[in-house]
Parts: sequence; structure tokens; C-alpha cells
Amino acid sequence: MAHLDLWKQRLGVVPEAVWDRVDLETLVLADNGLTEISAKISNLRRLRMLDLGHNALVHLPEALGELENLTDFLYLHDNRLSALPRSIARLTRLRYLNISGNAFTTLPVEICELAHLVELRALDNQIASIPDAIGRLSRLRELHLRNNALTTLPETIGRLTELRQLDLRGNPLETLPATLAELPALDKLDLRWTPSFEPPAWLSTLEARGVLVYR
Repeated sequence: MAHLDLWKQRLGVVPEAVWDRVDLETLVLADNGLTEISAKISNLRRLRMLDLGHNALVHLPEALGELENLTDFLYLHDNRLSALPRSIARLTRLRYLNISGNAFTTLPVEICELAHLVELRALDNQIASIPDAIGRLSRLRELHLRNNALTTLPETIGRLTELRQLDLRGNPLETLPATLAELPALDKLDLRWTPSFEPPAWLSTLEARGVLVYR
């Protein structure tokens, strides 16, 4: 596997030679003070893992959606993103996505097209709403939404039949949909640090069947 690790090299900009490495399957560009990514990233059609975390990115190129072999990991955490390119919806084979530590106020609806997504991390943003389309992520096993601005979740969360872990810590929750009680695979629900939340009666139903509910 062709791998290029440029972690913490103080690059500022990605060297042009990187975009010529069409053999690459993994590329780490984390912690380099990057403010933009060239559309030439579309040259890297064999990429399976891409790490752009800990930079200063405000937006990403639409060309990102052309990396259709990106199946393993996409790290976008700790940047300044408030939106994702529409083309990211084409990464339908991606299994892990991390958009934590950015400036999102809503979960980008494009993420809901990532049919093979197993783990989604969206911690430490300002997310106040989750689109109804979240119910399309039928393979999702872990959903991490700690430290956002959520007061509730959509009813469609009940369609995530593979969901095992749901982390809602540090949100100003007011209500939660009863459809959460119907999630057949759920084994951990974290509701700590949600002082405004009045636990509904159905939480005890989850606990009775062995779900770990932290509150």
C-alpha cells in the first residue's frame, strides 16, 4: 500500500508533487496550517484514507467527491468548516467520517447519502439540528454528537437499526423521540451533562433490556 505521511511538517500549502502521487492509498496532511486544498486532489483516485485534521480549512473543493475509492477514513476534524461540498455525497463507500471541532450549525445533509457509513463523529461543533435524512444511514453503528446545541433529534433516528452507541453529552436537550427506544442494536446511550433534559419514561425500558444509559 502506497502511504504518504506529512503530519505536522509546517507546510502551509500542500506541495504540488503530492498531487502527482496517483499511486497513494493513504495520505496524512494533518496539522500543517493548511487553509485550502487544491482541486488536484481528484488525481488521487486510489485513496482509501485521507487525513486533513488539525488545519485551518474553511472550505473543501468539490473535487473531493471524485475520490470514490475513499472507503476507510476521512478525517476533517479541528478545522473551520461550516459546510461540506455537495459532491461528498458521492463517497458512498466511506465507513468513517470525523467532522468534529469545526463550525457546523447543522449536520450537513450530504452526509446522509453515505450509505456505508459505520461511524460518524461530529463532536464540538454548534450543531442545532439533524436532518430527517439521517435515517438513511442504515449501517451506522456509532453516532457521536457531544458538545453541540441540540435540543432534540428527528423521529427518523429510529431507523438506524444498526446503531450501537449514541453520545449526546453536553447538549441542551429538551426532548428526545420515543423512536430511540425501538433501536434494536443500541447498547450505550450517553445523556450526561444535559441539565435541562427531563428523562422520559421509556428510558427505563431501554435499561431493562440491558442498554447502558448514562445520565
